[in-house]
Amino acid sequence: MSKVIRSAYHPAHTGEPVPDAPAHQPSFASAPRRADPAPSRWSYRFQRLMLTPLFRLALRAGIPMVLAFSMTGAYLADQERRDEVVNTLAELRQSFEERPEFMVKLMRVSGASAEVAEDIHEVLPVDFPITSFDLDLDHMRETIAGLDPVERVSLRIQPGGTLLVQVTERVPAVIWRSGQGLEVLDAKGFRVAPLSTRLQRPDLPVIAGDGADKVVGEALALLAAARPLVARMRGLVRVGDRRWDVVLDGDQRLMLPVEDPISALERAIAMDAAMDLFARDIAVVDLRLGHRSTLRMRENAVAELRRIKSVELGFEAANQ
Repeated sequence: MSKVIRSAYHPAHTGEPVPDAPAHQPSFASAPRRADPAPSRWSYRFQRLMLTPLFRLALRAGIPMVLAFSMTGAYLADQERRDEVVNTLAELRQSFEERPEFMVKLMRVSGASAEVAEDIHEVLPVDFPITSFDLDLDHMRETIAGLDPVERVSLRIQPGGTLLVQVTERVPAVIWRSGQGLEVLDAKGFRVAPLSTRLQRPDLPVIAGDGADKVVGEALALLAAARPLVARMRGLVRVGDRRWDVVLDGDQRLMLPVEDPISALERAIAMDAAMDLFARDIAVVDLRLGHRSTLRMRENAVAELRRIKSVELGFEAANQ
């Protein structure tokens, strides 16, 4: 077969023929194709999603949690299974709480008198032994603190299963006579105990009047200043919820001012020491005016004074 020579012309040439390519030179159509290194579209999108923190969290934690909840919900869909789980948990809890180291066997009250200790046992009807998990210490503390004689209380469980109740009682300071009767108060005016008669606590001073329980501290200061009159003192009376009257035996009364009553009381005590004032037939010593003290005589004393004056006047008229 004769060789076919094809001519190719180029515009830049002068028209001379261009020989064909060598027959042994390979063509591009017959060369093998190389694999594309770029990822596919779905692989690219998946890689982008894996770079998102929220997607990674959902993949690692969200899906397992959803599966776990789904399986748990499917298991607990049956009522019998739910009851079985609840009973099992209750038995486990009971067996743990009733271990010997958690049991409280008795209660001991410290720092309280016999009467207060008996009242505490009455307001706390606890059946021992009992597990410490069933003891509401806060509620028990509030219940005991509600007793009148109790000022402070603390509760704690000691090793060995003993509930220790540490009590600090209020110290009685005065007896308050009000329209409701007699009550023992401490120095802050808190109620300690009721009284049926004054003879139950003859060692305590008496205060009376509305609002006297609110100023027990002021009353105690007056009682301390009136110590020279303690043998004759019957008590203090609150007047108008503003001031005090000192009541002595023989129905004598010292009317103290609103401002600085202690100084007025000390002035009256000085007058008594100088003139034996309270030994006279005087009903009232009015000290409400600081610059002037007023004495009110009894009716018998006034009558006797008038008689003496009349005798003196009659004697003088006879001499004239």
